[in-house]
Amino acid sequence: MPKRNIVVVGASAGGVEALQTLVKSLPGDFPGSIFIVLHISPDSPSLLPAILERAGPLVATHPLDGAPILHGHIYIAPADHHMLIERDNIRIVRGPKENRHRPAIDPLFRSAALAYGPQVIGVVLTGSLDDGTAGLINVKQRGGLAIIQDPASALCGDMPRSALRYTPHPDFILPLDEIGPKLNELVRQSIPAEAASRPMERLKQDVEVSEMQQSILDQNTHPGRPSPFACPECSGVLWERQEGELLHFRCRVGHAYTADNLQVEQTLAVESALWAALRSLEENASLNMRLSERATERKQTVIAERFQEQADSKKHQASVLRNLLMLGHSKN
Repeated sequence: MPKRNIVVVGASAGGVEALQTLVKSLPGDFPGSIFIVLHISPDSPSLLPAILERAGPLVATHPLDGAPILHGHIYIAPADHHMLIERDNIRIVRGPKENRHRPAIDPLFRSAALAYGPQVIGVVLTGSLDDGTAGLINVKQRGGLAIIQDPASALCGDMPRSALRYTPHPDFILPLDEIGPKLNELVRQSIPAEAASRPMERLKQDVEVSEMQQSILDQNTHPGRPSPFACPECSGVLWERQEGELLHFRCRVGHAYTADNLQVEQTLAVESALWAALRSLEENASLNMRLSERATERKQTVIAERFQEQADSKKHQASVLRNLLMLGHSKN
């Protein structure tokens, strides 16, 4: 009988230390394959494979596109690329960002659920916001198991709390040091006959979007309904739908957001617009001051006063904006 031997793990803030603790507790004869997405900068080479190899007995690598899946190996998504799983091999693709990240956790979980169904164990570790929640829901829908780090044991508990809130009937909520031993136990068990998978057509389409398959991009229909919001990445229409109880948005070319991540992007856009407006007001005030000084030198008193009034008005508006920006920073 098949085993639950495909383990997908997602982590963000505090993830390096958490992953070290996880792999340290795994034996050298671990009979499964582990796939990890850690949110990292797209501009920095990841040292995580070397770090995890030093922490535990298993081989850890950044896989190449098309690499075969081997048991007893840890595969880590490289910087600025999603890692997806197909039957018996791994895809490394530079698809659209999800939840503001590439690599993102949801594409990995989603592709594993599609390819391996009940064989998958999804693990959500420490991290901010909620990447991984939608993917963990997909794992459960396809008959897999869901393990969530106890938020109390996480450096940043946002991701575990989100997964707990939205994932239907998570199988295990464990402190970090108990997750490795539990995985070692689960991967040696056969899948029970009652483990069932739900239909996967929409899941298949989501995976194909991450791979940027042309047939999906050419479609005129989209799952969900058009929302009043624009994609922060490309300004296209965002389509709104439910992933379980989780609100989810995706644009035509594949950028995807949960509601929390979309709110963060919109807040950043507002702040950027406010800084641009502040710069414009300061520059305009400076220009009017210069024109006022020049008019004064030419004894053009009325004109000088008009420019001075305009400069004072722009300075006042700039002061209001500056206070608003500082108030926003003080709340963060």
